[in-house]
Order: sequence, then C-alpha cells, then structure tokens
Amino acid sequence: MEIQVLGPLSANVNGGSIVPTAGKPRQILSLLALSPGRLVPVPILMEEIWGMQPPQSALTTLQTYILQLRRRLGTAMGPDAPGSAKDVLATRHGGYLMQIPAQSVDVYHYEHLVIQGRGAFEAGDDAASADHFRRALALWRGPTLVDVTTGPILEIEVMRLEESRLGTLERRIDADLRLGRHSELIAELTELTARYPQHEGLHSQAMVALYRSGRQASALDIYRRLRARLIDELGVEPSPQVQRLHQAMLAVDPQLDVLASSRRSSTFDLYAA
Repeated sequence: MEIQVLGPLSANVNGGSIVPTAGKPRQILSLLALSPGRLVPVPILMEEIWGMQPPQSALTTLQTYILQLRRRLGTAMGPDAPGSAKDVLATRHGGYLMQIPAQSVDVYHYEHLVIQGRGAFEAGDDAASADHFRRALALWRGPTLVDVTTGPILEIEVMRLEESRLGTLERRIDADLRLGRHSELIAELTELTARYPQHEGLHSQAMVALYRSGRQASALDIYRRLRARLIDELGVEPSPQVQRLHQAMLAVDPQLDVLASSRRSSTFDLYAA
C-alpha cells in the first residue's frame, strides 16, 4: 500500500485506488493513514467526523464507514492476497488501526529526510543538508490533504505538517545561503515574502540574499516595508533579531558576508541576543 497525504489524498493497493468519494470515509482514511500501525480510538474518529456532539447513530454509522473502506481495500487486494482487508484495517478494543508499515505513507519519508537534513546542517555539511531538505520538499504535491474536508483532529495534523513544511523551507534556504547561492535565491524569496508578508524569518533571509548580492538598498527596503506592515497591521515593531540585522546592514558588518560563528543556527538567529 502507498498512501500520500502531502497534497491530495492518494491511497493505492496493487495500483488500484482505495480512496472513497464520500467525504466522511475520506476523513477516516486520512486519520488512520496518519497513524500507521497505531490505534486510533473510536472517540477520536467520532470527534473528527461530528465534533463534540455526535448523533446517537454515530457508532453504527462509523462502523458502516469502516466496512465501506474494507470493501474497497479487499477489492484492490484481490482474492489471492495473503491476508484479508480486516487484517489491514484492523479492529482493536476501543478503536481501529491500519496495519501497514510507516514507510507506506509519504509523511514518513518526508520526516526522515528532514531529520537527515538537520543532522547534516548541524554537522556543517551544507550541500548535503540542502539536498536532503530539497528532496523532502519535493514530496509535497500541494497543501496537506487539500481535497479532504478536515474536522478538528485532522485540522491539527494539517497545521502541524504545513508548519513543518515552512520550517523545512527556511532551513533549506539557510543551507543555500551558506553555500553562497544568494543571487539564485532572490526570486524565490521575493515570492515567499509576498506570500507570507509578516514572516520575519523569510524577510531576514531575503535581506541577507539581497545584501550579499550587492543590493544593500533593496535589502534595507525589505526591512522598511516589513516594519511598516507590522506596525500598521499588528501594532508591533520587528523583533530584536531583525532590528539588529537591519543595524548590521547599515553598519556594513563583515559578519554578514560570511557566517563567522561556529553555531549552526538559522539566518534569522544570526543577530539573536
């Protein structure tokens, strides 16, 4: 079985899709897929589908959805499969679980590559770090579960994965900046700062990329526009780190040209206290 949640929901067995067309069974499949080999309690499944006020028929309806998923699974597995659909989508006391290895789900491969990227980043191997992060990000085919209506449980998982994706993107850009790819990053960072207009980390990276490309005035303009936006929309000044980065650019601090510190920290933390 191969399941993908980093984008539209996809679940294939022997090349055949087992993704149901109905919304609530899709939610159940998504939630089970995000916990491969782990029990998902019935109350959690009910909360995902109906919130905190499930109907009296909730348990019976949930069992019907599970049966529908098993039918699709059994059809895809075929009559010669060594096990049954009940062995894969298993019932346990108090809940259900997908008896599949974690490697069957794209999230596992994404998180494994991120761990490898972080390790290389901390070890100072920026080329390997950028490569691992780039491969991790390439697994995304769009926003998490973009074609699934999410309830309160899945919504938390979607937010977690989207935050992880953005953090991984920042770390990949950090590694590329350390490799001297500042000029290549300008177009990407221009698009990212427009998409995330209040994100200080990405704005800091854009400032550094422009500064190292000999565009000090453009780098300072990034700060000016970020500061104006934060004051107008949130009533706050940029963080101390970003303010110190701005002051360093005004002072033409040589540390901006080459990261002199031995700390393998992010560009955003370059001038952290």
